[in-house]
Amino acid sequence: MKSKQYLEEIRRAAGLGRAVLKKIEVKGRTVTFFLVTDKTYSADDVEHARTVSARYAPEGFTAEVNVRKAVPDPEGIRRAVADILKTRFPAAAAFVDPEDIEAYVDEGGGRFFIGVGEAERVRMHEDGILDAVGAELAKNFPGAWYGDVRAVEKDRGEIEREAPPEAEYVIAPRMFDIEDYSPIDGANPKHAIYIADLQKEAQGVTVCGTVAYVEERATKNGKPYFSFSLTDGSAQMRCSYFSKKATVEKVREIKQGDMVCLTGDNELFNGSLSFRAKQIDRGRPPEGFVPEERPSRPVPSAYKAVFPVPVSDYVQATLFGEAGIPEDFKKREFVVFDLETTGLNTNPAMGAMDRIIELGAVKIREGRICEKLSTFVACPVRLSEEIVKITGITDDMLVGAPALPDVIADFYKFTAGCSLVAHNMGFDYKFISHYGAEEGYRFEQRQYDTLVMSQKLLRLNHHRLNDVADFFGFTFHHHRAFDDAFVTAKIFIELVKMAKKLD
Repeated sequence: MKSKQYLEEIRRAAGLGRAVLKKIEVKGRTVTFFLVTDKTYSADDVEHARTVSARYAPEGFTAEVNVRKAVPDPEGIRRAVADILKTRFPAAAAFVDPEDIEAYVDEGGGRFFIGVGEAERVRMHEDGILDAVGAELAKNFPGAWYGDVRAVEKDRGEIEREAPPEAEYVIAPRMFDIEDYSPIDGANPKHAIYIADLQKEAQGVTVCGTVAYVEERATKNGKPYFSFSLTDGSAQMRCSYFSKKATVEKVREIKQGDMVCLTGDNELFNGSLSFRAKQIDRGRPPEGFVPEERPSRPVPSAYKAVFPVPVSDYVQATLFGEAGIPEDFKKREFVVFDLETTGLNTNPAMGAMDRIIELGAVKIREGRICEKLSTFVACPVRLSEEIVKITGITDDMLVGAPALPDVIADFYKFTAGCSLVAHNMGFDYKFISHYGAEEGYRFEQRQYDTLVMSQKLLRLNHHRLNDVADFFGFTFHHHRAFDDAFVTAKIFIELVKMAKKLD
């Protein structure tokens, strides 16, 4: 069932021409549809609604309707606008006082106006806040609702914080001793930093590990230099070394599988970090070395930039959500997420790591979709024409978006205590894991991949997200993070119902 189709049929009755579906309630074997209309309705209209509702109720259930006439008043609309801003757009609501909101009701719905300072005026339009508030009003009040802003003189003052700012979290780099040292350049380092902890610009640092790849190249002037890929068990990195006449033959003897230590600078080059070794020697980590696990940074005490808001799926979560859902599934919470990125490189050892530009996530609690977290992410590099074409996201849409460290922190808080779910988890998780580690957050939850689940349970030629969505009859806007996450959550619920248990 789709609520849009349901309402289209309901509104064919004269007294229900602008009716809205307030909620659906299931008690025993009875499904009650609660409808609100602003018109005078008749017994025939109620019977029409009952007949339509019966076609959308699950087999074996009795359909009832509860129709209520409610003509919105300006004060009620004004309060509703304030509540929507506070719940969905808290950053914007911080600069809107209750007296700044005006509302007018007419026969077809109404209009609302929000008074804001000049600095927030453009944001209200460009961030789609007005359209979103209008859409929320239309879910609860009959008719169409349109919004606009009015510039008013406002003193921003000091914004009250719900919680005191957290102390700055400093990630101390992990180190290990270098053993079996043998000089080539003679840097004579005693300790090496974990490659995984080399996340910022640094000078005069040493890394040590196994050579996974080595290649000799030449500059335009014919001077030889070497490209290495090095791993120490915590991570892998690529680096360059410009040889000297006195050392070039010894460096040429280094082969894949040898252990070396490189001393040099971690520099920012073309927007990404690159390690340039100035000295190379032989050496290795301690015998039997196993990288120590770094404890994750604590869950933030409060959301900072992106705030969760309630969301539901009437079709699946409310009406049919109870049928066939395993009990072990209901007892756990899941966060289903999806990312849009600047490209496909998930490995910093293979060049510049691509960036996250949009994150969408929904939470499943007690077998139902209940919350969402959705945001664009600020990006310091221009988007390619290919990414713009695929996602529909443009550079202008990312202006003013929260920075990635804040988004990662809020996402970590949103996922606390939950298992992670994604379609093709390997791709999205590498981004979350990499950028989470940069901020000290370890996403170590249990993971479920709907791609793998669909391959086990469904007989399809392809198991791309849109293929699986088509199988279940779900429509969505592909290649937008929230839409992909939302449909993945619906697919996850259906696959679990088919499996009848969680593996």
